[in-house]
Amino acid sequence: MDLDAFRWLLTDDGQQLLRRAVDLGMLRTTDPLRAQAELRRTTPGPTDVVATQVAAALTQAGLRERAVAKFGDLARRMYFTPDGLEQATRLAVAEHRAARLSAFGGSSVIDLGCGIGGDLVACARAGLTVAGVDLDPVRVAVAEANLAALDLEGAVAVADATTIDTSPFAVAYADPARRSARGRSFDVGDWTPPWSFVVDLLQRDACVKVAPGIPHDLVPADVEAEWVSDHGEVKEAALWSPRLATATRRATVIGDGGLATLTEEDDPGAPVVALGRFLYEPDGAVIRAGLVTAVAAGVGGGLLDEHIAYVSAEQAFRTPFARGYEVLEELPYREKALRAALRERGIGRLTIKKRGVDVVPEVLRKRLALSGDQEATLVMTRVAGSGTALLVRPLR
Repeated sequence: MDLDAFRWLLTDDGQQLLRRAVDLGMLRTTDPLRAQAELRRTTPGPTDVVATQVAAALTQAGLRERAVAKFGDLARRMYFTPDGLEQATRLAVAEHRAARLSAFGGSSVIDLGCGIGGDLVACARAGLTVAGVDLDPVRVAVAEANLAALDLEGAVAVADATTIDTSPFAVAYADPARRSARGRSFDVGDWTPPWSFVVDLLQRDACVKVAPGIPHDLVPADVEAEWVSDHGEVKEAALWSPRLATATRRATVIGDGGLATLTEEDDPGAPVVALGRFLYEPDGAVIRAGLVTAVAAGVGGGLLDEHIAYVSAEQAFRTPFARGYEVLEELPYREKALRAALRERGIGRLTIKKRGVDVVPEVLRKRLALSGDQEATLVMTRVAGSGTALLVRPLR
């Protein structure tokens, strides 16, 4: 997005055009090309300038619509860039982090690489004094506009995060860009700021957002690694410096019922057990945190296999840390016999879950070629080292 076009969008004329673009976007039957032509026709000014302004307004209207999934109703008042929205923290996750920072007792936070300001917004709404820096002038302008649009106080500036003195702030927060010239990168050597900066920052009072796939052995000593999922999707891992840490490994799950958390202190371990009446599929954050046996202990069960994240138990439990299923029956594992068994039961719509076996659900579903009117869930996994197919029913 062009910086001048974005700044114009914040003027009275720009705001009027943006409102019209949003209104047209909300009319699902409006053809995008017709909407663009209508806005160009009714916006005064030189043709080339108007074209840029209309493009900026329509882009912003579209981004606001997409952003609702991350920011809820706040998205309708906020501003975004395409990559800034993609990389921004989901509001529920950012609010959890802001609450932890506030509980630590920090009154202020500096965001080192603030992007479009999603975390600044969450921290400011939590009552923290906020400041942010970013290398990209457009993102800085967007972050500043977002604070103003939501009537929040904060300072944002264009600066290199590695040059900032964080000592005036109670806590430093960083979300390193995990991209290289080749695209998204899982190599910490490609991060900006680099991993060496992250390690140094964690010697102070700090929190750093990292990719969920970060290896456990990369986490510095005395630092807490927290994996966070939102409605079943693992969104991030966060590293908390020693004075902010309250555990070594933590899984935090956010759902309709609120927030729940597990740590290694909740994990007495669990044995490998035979298949029971109920099967539990731990949340991705629990798996990433290595706390599957904590879930097993919590439901009075054990692991189906020491290397597979499925838990089995004889009792039905409701837990925020796993999805539960009643095991209806064991079906043949081999494809031909499995197809016959499913057809015999009139199953035509099949959800396939798998762990620990070489099965591609989409390919298997197509090969099964089912046509019945019943719906079912099938779990493909290993039990006692052997491939197993389980017909299950989700617990309410």
